[in-house]
Amino acid sequence: MSQENMPTKLYNVGLSYKKADVKVRGAFSVTKENQKLLLKEAKEKGIDGIFILSTCNRTEITGFAKHPFELISLLIKYSNGSVEDFIEVSNVYKNKDAVKHLFNIGTGLDSQILGDYEIVGQLKESFKQAKIAGTTNAYLERLMNLVLQASKDVKNNTQLSSGTTSVAYAAIHYIMENISEYNEKKILIYGLGDIGKNTCKNVLGYTSNKNVTLINRTHERALEFKAIHPEITVKNYADLTKELQDTDILIVSTGADIHTVNKSHLKEGKELLILDLSMPENVDISVKNMEGVTLVNVDELSKITDQTIENRKNEIPAAEAIIEKYKGEFNDWMEQRKYVPAVNALKESLRIIQHDEIDFHSRKIEGFNIEHAEFVTNRMIQKITTQFVKHLKDEETSVDLSISVISKMFNIKELSLNEND
Repeated sequence: MSQENMPTKLYNVGLSYKKADVKVRGAFSVTKENQKLLLKEAKEKGIDGIFILSTCNRTEITGFAKHPFELISLLIKYSNGSVEDFIEVSNVYKNKDAVKHLFNIGTGLDSQILGDYEIVGQLKESFKQAKIAGTTNAYLERLMNLVLQASKDVKNNTQLSSGTTSVAYAAIHYIMENISEYNEKKILIYGLGDIGKNTCKNVLGYTSNKNVTLINRTHERALEFKAIHPEITVKNYADLTKELQDTDILIVSTGADIHTVNKSHLKEGKELLILDLSMPENVDISVKNMEGVTLVNVDELSKITDQTIENRKNEIPAAEAIIEKYKGEFNDWMEQRKYVPAVNALKESLRIIQHDEIDFHSRKIEGFNIEHAEFVTNRMIQKITTQFVKHLKDEETSVDLSISVISKMFNIKELSLNEND
């Protein structure tokens, strides 16, 4: 079969913290602007159903294609990664494996820190972006809806997310474990994205430190945050270098595509702990060579494990059972989508026969009651199609074979996506 005539299948292609280190993930990170351009090109190429997720821990494209390289080539084009590196660290999932992968992501089972639900918000935003771009379809809509339902179910009915464990918390945990008298240290938080906000909240919630300064490139956002948390100090972006040289602990979560902190910002010989929570890394790694500077990145922070993680592992079977329930619902929906065209075609064929027979008898039989004939034959059509549906739902029925037979009888185009592949 030529690729041109191949049916499309659902693929998930990308890379994550499991195989790719922070540097490689940074290379494959796709900016918001490039995500929009990627979706636009996919739509122009006729790809029916696609969205992209790019976070500090993963960059993945989920979509329909004849071959996964259609999606891989888009990822390579709109990131700074290479095909060679992608082959070394990538994952490619197809159909039911791609579905399972999305459920694992959405429920926190695939998070770098088990049970971390920060990914759920990012997943929603990615799908919302695709909807705005017009690159979603009924299949992806239904799948994402059930993934989010499963996520909520797992969060509410298991202890998978018990305790407070995330990259933002791991940063505070690191400070508390490694810095003596951390409550007396000057802490500067640079960048106010989601991770920056959570880190700032954690500093206030888990420590007694009253010397927390916040700098954000957009000053108004920092002031809005201060209105809710008046105990912090807000400084202007223009004061960044001065504040950097005066602080003891720097937490960076600026989310830029380039280094926002380098040697020129820092004072040689001053003791300084830098926690870089950004992806790609926003702190130039060369600052490690400066006397007194300790630089810790996302991967190093994520190695922090405690009893919370061990407790969460015990909840994995319960979470997987919930996932199976929603996957089953999705598979049932898929099966129904397979046989609805066949059932409708059967019904339409019977209606044609009904019309022809009523027309014939109305001309042949004087006083023929058309209304009664339509009533009786409509009931017959309903009973026949209902029986056909029951047949398709029977566990011993080969749905694909039955649909194939009906499709040939009534000239229906068969569904191209096969979930059993």
